[in-house]
Amino acid sequence: MAPGGARRVRSARRRVRGAPPAGERARSAEDWWWDRLAPSGSGFHLLQADSMLLVLPGAGPARARVHRRAARRAQPLPPPGARAAGAKARHRPAPTTAPAPPQGPDPGWGDRIPLEILLQIFGLLVAADGPMPFLGRAARVCRRWHEAASQPALWHTVTLSPPLAGRSTKGGAKAEKKLLASLEWLMPNRFSQLQRLTLIHWKSQVHPVLKLVSESCPRLTFLKLSDCHGVTSDTLVMLARACPQLHSLDIQHSMVESTAVVNFLEEVGPRMRKLWLTYGSQTTAILAALLGSCCPQLQLLEVSTGIHRNNTPLQLPVEALQRGCPQLQVLRLLNLIWLPKPAGRAATPGPGFPRLEELCLAGSTCNFVSNEALSRLLRGSPGLRLLDLRGCARVTPVGLHDLPCQELEQLYLGLYGMSDRLTLAKEGSPLLTHKWCHTLRELDLSGQGFSEKDLEQALAAFSGTPGGSLPALCSLNLRGTRVTPSTVRSAPPPPSLGARMACLLSCLACQFQGLKGEHILAKAPLGVGLGDTKGTGTGPRWLGWQSQLWHMGREGSPAWPSWQGLGLLGASDSMPHGPPCSHSSVISSCPGLLYLNLESCRCLPRGLKRAYRGPEEVQWCLEQLLTCPPSPS
Repeated sequence: MAPGGARRVRSARRRVRGAPPAGERARSAEDWWWDRLAPSGSGFHLLQADSMLLVLPGAGPARARVHRRAARRAQPLPPPGARAAGAKARHRPAPTTAPAPPQGPDPGWGDRIPLEILLQIFGLLVAADGPMPFLGRAARVCRRWHEAASQPALWHTVTLSPPLAGRSTKGGAKAEKKLLASLEWLMPNRFSQLQRLTLIHWKSQVHPVLKLVSESCPRLTFLKLSDCHGVTSDTLVMLARACPQLHSLDIQHSMVESTAVVNFLEEVGPRMRKLWLTYGSQTTAILAALLGSCCPQLQLLEVSTGIHRNNTPLQLPVEALQRGCPQLQVLRLLNLIWLPKPAGRAATPGPGFPRLEELCLAGSTCNFVSNEALSRLLRGSPGLRLLDLRGCARVTPVGLHDLPCQELEQLYLGLYGMSDRLTLAKEGSPLLTHKWCHTLRELDLSGQGFSEKDLEQALAAFSGTPGGSLPALCSLNLRGTRVTPSTVRSAPPPPSLGARMACLLSCLACQFQGLKGEHILAKAPLGVGLGDTKGTGTGPRWLGWQSQLWHMGREGSPAWPSWQGLGLLGASDSMPHGPPCSHSSVISSCPGLLYLNLESCRCLPRGLKRAYRGPEEVQWCLEQLLTCPPSPS
């Protein structure tokens, strides 16, 4: 045999030896993976996604492609002649038909959501967390999301701050210029409906940024500059003219000249609503502009100290401020030494703040706020809702009781870190709780020096409110007070009529030395009749009668010589009664109580001196107080 013929025989043998059996074809890579990862009978199946292959438990759907391949494999192979004829038949031109439309991959549920609904969803997320970084990331998902995230209506609140991590002065200026280059495109394309803008840590490029804002953001209403330098008068005036809806300015902790702020306020004028300032050497000029009725529609004014405390007292004429800002609703003088100017003998009382709802005079040190200054501030303010006097140790419960506000909801009288070196009042807390027990939601008495009995009488007011309604108290801070377990656990029993009569008569006997015993129950013409006073009220008015009789009976009072008798006939039903629900727990009487602070209360047992948050913890505290032994009286 020729050498060439031997080689052909050997190659044919190798082909026959490596050929698959009859009726079986070579498997594809896809079949190999299916048999490798999820063989038949294993209890798993494969699910092919766009860019991944998932192995899932359970019997999956049948693969039509696999069944078709299995059917073809079961068919016997045709003879070579038939295969050639079939190949020729396949090469024959088929009749022309209309081409089917191409079917692309499923775009997914993101593209099937209408744009209006997608905008509403994005609006809820932006309202909760702000536009950044969510909108920037959502724009990269798909074209539909990019279209929704590019709507200017979503970019209504923006905070801009250059990176700060380990940057030098030159590096900071370079980062600000780089961010400014991005803002040149963002301002007209994204921020055209911007309403609230906050700039933080801008040192050198504040003027170019505000110039872009004035050119592209006509709907701006609020501007905050925090730790910003280089703000000039021309910049703020230009912004005030270009943004006709701008009514709020926050320049706390920023270096802004007083002339720039004054010119801005004069330009804005009556549309100014809110102003935040940091107390410094130039604050006096800004306050002088406010006192001159520069912004008659101002509703919020906040003046606070910076990082470095300023010990220079702030002298603020109360009556002039009331005339210059009659629409003020929120007044905050925080952590500064406020020294109100004396009114003078011939000075006329101010008009007050008839719309004032919040007054904050809190400070970390003792200030000069007294009862007289507080009454001048709150003159004509019946709608006050929040009163923050933390650190105002000179304000007494009697002064608070005389305030005209009747619907107070939040009262903060805490003394933090300063009660050890002060002489505090030991009585008077019932005057506060009995007056506002039906509206008070938050009460802070931390650090006050009220006695155990006084606190017990004060908390008894929350055991029952007028009309049988439940108290609205939800936060009670008694940190560092002399509260006892019996005070929080239950209220004292109501005094009987005889006990109340004895208390009143003992008060009178101590004061009116000229009162004679035979005139006690007589209807003397010159006597003081307490009868026929049914329906005059309970609680604080009983204490008010004692206080009034005490002051009227003081020696030297104009009413002192004329006191000769006292008529109490018919007063049995009109005498004020104690709390209607006396033995009920104070905690259980306030179902909305969510915060109770009993830290550093020396009269409480160990293990209970902590803050309780939530109804479960407050109820647990009540259970522990009910099981602990009563304290010795």
